[in-house]
Amino acid sequence: MSYQDTYQSWRNSPVLSQEEKAELAAIQNDEKEIESRFFEQLSFGTAGLRGTMGMGLYRMNVYTVRHATQAFAQVILAEGPEAVARGVAVCYDCRNNSALFAQEAAKVMSCNGIPVRLFDALRPTPELSFAIREYGCIAGINITASHNPKEYNGYKVYWSDGAQLPPAHADEVAKIMRESDVFSVTAMDYDQAVAEGKITLMGAETDEKFLANVMEQVNDQAAVAAVADTFKMVYTPFHGTGYKLIPEALKRLGMKHVICVPEQMVIDGNFPTVASPNPENPEGFYLAVDLANKEGADFILGSDPDADRVGLMVRAGDEFKVLTGNQTGVLLLDYLIGAKQRTGKMPANPVALKTIVTTEMARKVAEVNGLQCFDTFTGFKFLAQKKDQLEADREGNVIMSYEESYGYMLGSFVRDKDAVTAAVAMTEMAAYYAGQGMTLYDALLALYEKYGFYAERTMNLVMPGLDGLKKMAELMAGLRAEPPVEIAGVAVKEQKDYKDGSVVCVESGEKSQMELSGSNVLRYEMADGTSLIVRPSGTEPKVKVYILANGTTREECDAKVEQYAAWAESLKS
Repeated sequence: MSYQDTYQSWRNSPVLSQEEKAELAAIQNDEKEIESRFFEQLSFGTAGLRGTMGMGLYRMNVYTVRHATQAFAQVILAEGPEAVARGVAVCYDCRNNSALFAQEAAKVMSCNGIPVRLFDALRPTPELSFAIREYGCIAGINITASHNPKEYNGYKVYWSDGAQLPPAHADEVAKIMRESDVFSVTAMDYDQAVAEGKITLMGAETDEKFLANVMEQVNDQAAVAAVADTFKMVYTPFHGTGYKLIPEALKRLGMKHVICVPEQMVIDGNFPTVASPNPENPEGFYLAVDLANKEGADFILGSDPDADRVGLMVRAGDEFKVLTGNQTGVLLLDYLIGAKQRTGKMPANPVALKTIVTTEMARKVAEVNGLQCFDTFTGFKFLAQKKDQLEADREGNVIMSYEESYGYMLGSFVRDKDAVTAAVAMTEMAAYYAGQGMTLYDALLALYEKYGFYAERTMNLVMPGLDGLKKMAELMAGLRAEPPVEIAGVAVKEQKDYKDGSVVCVESGEKSQMELSGSNVLRYEMADGTSLIVRPSGTEPKVKVYILANGTTREECDAKVEQYAAWAESLKS
């Protein structure tokens, strides 16, 4: 069926309301818009669904949510009655329609005879991962689009370990969706499902269990107590789910001066005070910086709308500087190693985990301090898998897992990014350094002096629309067809393809295999020590280019980054 046929079938469907049909009628003369909404289904991957909201097969709406949930329910039913009885946990964030989509998912699961534990209000993403593990659920659903702009929403799926859905299950959900009609799904009445105990609401009791685990990750509360009377910080949840639990956790840590940005403590899916609710974007912190200057704070912490990512700004003289996810992760790893050694909390055979696109400085910090450091593919499901494998085989105990895009995982009670626990750990770290008369910026400069200079940049080559998807595929195919032997005037030392795990030494032509394979990622090890990584985003219409440089001075590193950034920009043409 063509996209026009699908469009007409939606317009004529008796299931849609008059308001929904009016939305579709309004685009009847816009061929490009019709194509963008109906050329295919939203693709269901291991991260579930993500897209802009609106009517259409390639949009996030109640019908696509129900469709995905019915397919997911069938995968769960295939696991047998014992798995079904374990039930599903459902969570949602602050976005427009998130509560509605969460209820729709719960209603479809209930209709399939699968018990549901639904949070009574919006909650941080890591609390869903925790709830799955705590209550022994077979799976979980989270309605969130993380840090995407307000037009987006998403449907993240988890399995019984609290990590995102394994690829085999995700493939089966996608297959069922392709073979079934989007309007064929039935859902139970919500009030009836609650009354009959098929939907159970989770609330304060789950918060307390989660927070108890968060606080167990504290290493040196005395360091906070030593400066609590004078140490000030500013916090913003960017209108999202961190607004409640993060300030509470920081209070339990012993912080007396947590100053919250009042305008951004307001829950609002339109994110009225920011262009994008992403702690990676420093411009979103303008209110926090004004407040920090007014209150004399040295440290700003922000969590994204679903509270799985966290970003920092720190005082450097008279201004505030953004710390990148790479820098924050290196600071935190170095601090945790020292804190655990000071307090006797370092486990035997300690390990750090990072992704292939995360700074190599983390490896240096780990290895200098006697820790092993392992790489995984991008995404916390891979970090979770590696943690489980290492600890099950007694090959190592993971003290920290992180990726450069502001995601950190501590402890063993979640298997996803966790801004709540990270906020506690980072605040403890900032307080410790404050007790030494240092800001986190001072601490970062000291790390460069100790471990060497590193600089990184992530380039986002945005390629929107159907044409963009084709362009992304052509770019990757072209790089594989003619692997570069020189980039920006520098010789390529090794060409690595994570799709098949192959490594080619450019000078000798010798081939070898990496441990990792099965992901659409290319990596080039340059003669000057820089690593360049190219991969299509799994959730957004863009190709990401990661530049990981090192050198003897900051200036040398920055020059390398600029040199390769120009090459990355050329890939768009």
